[in-house]
Amino acid sequence: MRGSIFKRFGIKLTLNDPRWGHNPKGDHKAQEGRRPGEGGGPPDLDQLWRDFNARLNRLFGSRGGDGGGPLRPDARGAGITVSIVVAIAILIWLASGAFIVQEGQVGVVSTFGKYSHTTGPGFNWRWPYPFQSAEIVNVSQVRTAEIGYRANVRNKQPQEALMLTDDENIIDIQFAVQYKLKDPVAWVFNNRDQDEAVRQIAETAVRAVVGKSKMDYVLYEGRDKVAVDVHNMMQQLADRYKLGVQIANVTMLAVQPPEQVQAAFDDAVKAGQDRVRLRNEGEAYANDVIPNARGKAFRLIQDAEAYRSMVVENATGNAARFSQVVTEYAKAPAVTRDRMYLDTMQEIFTSTSKVMIDTKTNNNMLYLPLDKLMAQAAGEGAKSGPVQPHPQPPVQSQSAVPAQDAMQTMESVRSRDLRSRDATRERERESR
Repeated sequence: MRGSIFKRFGIKLTLNDPRWGHNPKGDHKAQEGRRPGEGGGPPDLDQLWRDFNARLNRLFGSRGGDGGGPLRPDARGAGITVSIVVAIAILIWLASGAFIVQEGQVGVVSTFGKYSHTTGPGFNWRWPYPFQSAEIVNVSQVRTAEIGYRANVRNKQPQEALMLTDDENIIDIQFAVQYKLKDPVAWVFNNRDQDEAVRQIAETAVRAVVGKSKMDYVLYEGRDKVAVDVHNMMQQLADRYKLGVQIANVTMLAVQPPEQVQAAFDDAVKAGQDRVRLRNEGEAYANDVIPNARGKAFRLIQDAEAYRSMVVENATGNAARFSQVVTEYAKAPAVTRDRMYLDTMQEIFTSTSKVMIDTKTNNNMLYLPLDKLMAQAAGEGAKSGPVQPHPQPPVQSQSAVPAQDAMQTMESVRSRDLRSRDATRERERESR
């Protein structure tokens, strides 16, 4: 320290100095009269210290001795020197309390380890150590906690990734949690290892959610729901432990069975998919066949009911008609019998193509093939279609005249028979 002070005030201290090693108990006047370079010993340190004090006294305006005599050591000068050194040390100590907080950061100041106040971005000052200390916390940074892996999904951590599901299956999960700080004071003072606390909370939450779910649910349809449940449970645990964090997002990176049983699990999944496919095909076939069968059964039932109704109604009508005929027959048996005969013959003749000709009258009449003519007319109508825009009037041939005569003859015979029957009935009524 003395060497630095000597250098500052221009005092050179070297081994070649002729005053090095001079006897301090010698004559002071002889020492003053000796010129530099005389003698072979090193300089006297006490003499150098006295010269240094003299220079300080000259610098601050205090001189020792009288007139222009040589400077003498003074206790006051030594005190001033010590004061200056102490003042410089105090200034350096006070300057160590200054710190700068960047944008998006917060400075948390504590006094003797207890929270004092929070500072914002910019230049700030606190009492130096050991009175106060400051910790700068980045509140705008999005932090990430990795569970089940480190830095890369391939770098797995089995002690974190392997979990047990509700159906007693083991599943391998790697996911990442993104969070921000919402309370820097709680983040600094409430927990010792904050990042590890967040990682443990995430692992606890995902184990709790997976332990209540089936393996297929976690792997397929419930993957997003599991991430949402983990997010909510993590936020609840963080608030309970007063971590001062806000969970931003939970991302499932890899959800799969363990590698040792991956092949067997793939086979089981394929079998399950085949089972679902076959079941769907069976349900589709059943949905196609069963409605058709039900429709056919319903149609048959309706046809049977309609046939039953028709038979019952016909039977009822025939019974009623028979009852009426019996009543009329009881009144006039012959007339009723003849009427029934005529109605039956009319019904028979209307559905046949035969022509009955009375040969007793000896009419010279040609027989026309009416059945063939009717069939030919029906065939021509089917070829020409149902609509004929310009129908032609039928041309009467010479064979149509005898046919008309035959029809007239039949009508006359029929009318004569009817008259004879009526006369017979009248005679029967008169005889009665």
